[in-house]
Amino acid sequence: MTPITEVEGRRISLSNLDKVIYPASGFTKGEVLHYYAATAEVLLPHLRDRPVSFLRYPDGPEGQSFFAKNVPPGAPDWLRTAEVPRSDGNTRQVLVQDLASLMWAANTVTEFHTPQWRAEAPARADRLVLDLDPGPPATIVECCRAALWLRDRLRADGFHVYAKTSGSKGLHLLVPLKPTPSERVSAYAKALAVEAEQEFPRLVVHRMTRSLRPGKVFVDFSQNAAAKTTAAPYTLRARREPTVSAPVTWEEVEACEEPEQLVLTAGDIAPRIAEHGGDLLAPLFDRGLARALPEGGKGGAR
Repeated sequence: MTPITEVEGRRISLSNLDKVIYPASGFTKGEVLHYYAATAEVLLPHLRDRPVSFLRYPDGPEGQSFFAKNVPPGAPDWLRTAEVPRSDGNTRQVLVQDLASLMWAANTVTEFHTPQWRAEAPARADRLVLDLDPGPPATIVECCRAALWLRDRLRADGFHVYAKTSGSKGLHLLVPLKPTPSERVSAYAKALAVEAEQEFPRLVVHRMTRSLRPGKVFVDFSQNAAAKTTAAPYTLRARREPTVSAPVTWEEVEACEEPEQLVLTAGDIAPRIAEHGGDLLAPLFDRGLARALPEGGKGGAR
């Protein structure tokens, strides 16, 4: 019989708790659910009010995975949803607002991906993201080198800049913004990527073309497009181990000399939250730190 649990007054069916999701470490579905429950306090603010796209991998990272955006059949009627505009017509997506909806979603075994805007203001970004993706043999070490230049460049334009691992191979930079049309944010982010490539042509590439990327860091600015989503902070990833897209300090970025230094898994997160006194990305929610794009949206002070 499928276990039923009550979370914040909501009855939720939990299934296959002993199923091994990450064979390399024996990490089970029950442990996946426990991880999300334990990190809910820091994870939920990054999901709340943002239409969630789910990358589901119910049979583990070596099984089939697929993106799910629409509200799935059989979803509980108490789930909050939002209408999301698309080029091919509007759709409805889930809002993960509380522990109950988080546990319902986690039971499907998923990565959580969100846009840079909130449901009440589609295509008006309140944060900028740069996804630094290394082309082998480059690693996150090279991403850190590029990140430090981009951090200083963004600071020169008056921004506050924060970092997290992608949970895969790379690094994400996040910047709180005053709400701005996504197309303007994308243009500004592209200009930064181009400038970084001009500054470090042997290290950085701004185009997605695969043949250009070996040994370089691709600065993916396209994540700022209104239709795009990025792995949310604290989400587990469908990798060999239960790696997490985890916030990191700039001291850790500066000190990174081996890729293993910034591989963070589910078991690392609770101690890090305790060590740092909470979420390293909490400043993203401080409206006093949000800044507007420079005039013209394509660069400013250097």
